[in-house]
Formats: sequence, C-alpha cells, structure tokens
Amino acid sequence: MSLLISTEKEKLDIDFIHGFLTRSYWAEGRTKEEVQISINRCLNFGVYLASKQVGLARVLTDYTVFAYLMDVFIIEEHRGKGFSKQLMKTIMEHQDLRQIKRWMLITNDAHKLYRSFGFDVIENPSQMMEKVIK
Repeated sequence: MSLLISTEKEKLDIDFIHGFLTRSYWAEGRTKEEVQISINRCLNFGVYLASKQVGLARVLTDYTVFAYLMDVFIIEEHRGKGFSKQLMKTIMEHQDLRQIKRWMLITNDAHKLYRSFGFDVIENPSQMMEKVIK
C-alpha cells in the first residue's frame, strides 16, 4: 500500500479531519465550520493510504517570508511507520515553500520530529507575543 501526499483540497475529508482535531490537545472544541474555514485559507497536505485519509498538515503562509505549520497529524493506527517524516519532507521540499525564511510551529510532543527538519526552540522567546481569545 503506497502513501500519497496531496495538496488537492477536493480530496480532503472534512469529517475525518474534524473528528481527529476535536480529540487533539490543541484543537479540542474546534467546530466543523472553523475546520473548513482554516482549510480554505491554507496550503493543506492530505495524507492518504489506498485513497483513505490518514493524516494532515496545514501551512499558513505568505509564500515568501513566513510560514506557520499547524494541525500536523497521522492517525494513531498509522503512527510509527515513517509517515510523519514523509509528510514533513514533502512540505519542506514543496516548490512553493522553498524560499520561506522563517517557519514556526507549536508542539507539546513532537520535538524530535521537527528538529530533524531544522526546527529548534525559539532563541529569544521574550520577543514573541500572542493574543489568545477563548
């Protein structure tokens, strides 16, 4: 069974994505409408096995200077097979993203994966600011 990673929005299974995200630590409570809007406004990488979606990553970007990587996941039953590494490799080598100078992401548990693609902790986090609306 071969892995397919596609940026075609038409292939994305919104019900599958919403179902996973609402069980995740970072997107609990996200509505299906919010999932759809976020997909519409990002470059998405769907991950498929035999035409069935098993993962996703979204990139919010200006395609020149900055990219924010988010909602990266492979469903539990397909973890440990190297799919996350293949997904990250595909994203980092995507022709529209090669010139990006600054990438950012937030993770609680996948530091090892992201470090292998050149990500590191923020050198001076006091320069970063955020506004969170709950």
